Amino acid sequence: MSASGRGPVIYVLKRFPRLTETFILNEIRAMERLGERLIIFSLLPPEPPPHHPMVAEVCAPVHSPPPHLGGQVCRVLGAHARMLAFAPLRYLRALGLALRRTLTSRHPMSLWRQFARAGVLAALCRRAGVRHIHAHFANAPTSVAHFAHRMSGIPFSFTAHAKDIYLSRPAILRRHLHAAEFVATCTAYNAEHLRRIAPGLDPRRVHLVYHGIDLQNFAAAESPAARTGGRRARILSVGRLVPKKGHEDVLAACARLLEQGVDFDCEIVGDGPLRAALMAEVLRLGLTERVRFSGSMTHRDLLGRYRQADLFVLAPRIAEDGDRDGIPNVIAEAMAVGVPVVASDVSGIPELVRHGQTGLLVPSRDSAALAVAMSRMLTDASLAANLAESARSVLAREFDLWQTTRALHVLMDCAPCCADAASSDGVLAGDLPGAAAIAGEGAP
Repeated sequence: MSASGRGPVIYVLKRFPRLTETFILNEIRAMERLGERLIIFSLLPPEPPPHHPMVAEVCAPVHSPPPHLGGQVCRVLGAHARMLAFAPLRYLRALGLALRRTLTSRHPMSLWRQFARAGVLAALCRRAGVRHIHAHFANAPTSVAHFAHRMSGIPFSFTAHAKDIYLSRPAILRRHLHAAEFVATCTAYNAEHLRRIAPGLDPRRVHLVYHGIDLQNFAAAESPAARTGGRRARILSVGRLVPKKGHEDVLAACARLLEQGVDFDCEIVGDGPLRAALMAEVLRLGLTERVRFSGSMTHRDLLGRYRQADLFVLAPRIAEDGDRDGIPNVIAEAMAVGVPVVASDVSGIPELVRHGQTGLLVPSRDSAALAVAMSRMLTDASLAANLAESARSVLAREFDLWQTTRALHVLMDCAPCCADAASSDGVLAGDLPGAAAIAGEGAP
């Protein structure tokens, strides 16, 4: 049993482990250290290596699809049959709900894929005595958690982040918001948006829970003034090479710095579909001797890059399809090491990068303003040091991993426990292996 004397909590994730989702990994590690027993239900197989070394610290068993799914159909059907036998009215209501939603769904195959996964999740929850289901991301994982809740009666909640909020249909989000025991989200900007799209919802059910930083893992580096002496300034940017990250603006700002005679090197860490286009832009701007792309890397390697940097810069934007960031975790990580930060004022970023207090903010898509802020930070060592020191203080007060995870833990403990629905059942004995029988990709 967990520290509360009740059953475990099951986390529903699209993929675990995943290199770009250190915020979820950190939360899981902290939740376990707070005494919670967890199970992880991954909709997709793990990413191929490299994996963050911290993954080895996670005690929770991970249930994910096997590499070959052809022979697993019977297990999926068996899990659904057991849920039908155990709670026929609940199961049939959930099935009827799925049938009705098929009539209006833009992606009916995805809907039934989530329903299939939900039966396996619900059966696993009953077999393991799960007391609460928590999903990360308001799209496919929450759809699976919602259906599993309908089948089992076990309460569920979810954490909404960024793309999952702004690219999901408001009607679908409203259904999840009204059905969930509570909703957490990582920015006040997101929280206000969710409350607006569900006006009949008690606003107190939407909770702001920032992505926490384990400051013990981030020793502050030497001061910016000491680092820049006698060599080129080192500029670091970290993020997937996708439109919403605004790497084009960083490159344009670097070209302006070069024209102004600023001596620098810029490293961009991350990978993605825009890599070839961005490398072509580097060539066009004459930055081949100044900018390099390092691809994806583990958190351990990235920590070394932070400690070598004189300036961290990120210029997120709202993409044409509406996709946007929340508060990129890499900003908080750079601040935790003591690197001064320049960023654009998109979404929840101003909640952490407070202009003139913890960093410098510029308008989105404004490479000229970005270049001015970068130059100012690189040439005013006193400003850079003061902002970096203030940023780390704000992290300690408002973004500490143990505080944020403890807040989420309290929400889960306060959620009603459906003891009858969550108890282990002999009818479902042997269902645990069936948790591996999950097919297909996540729904949009």
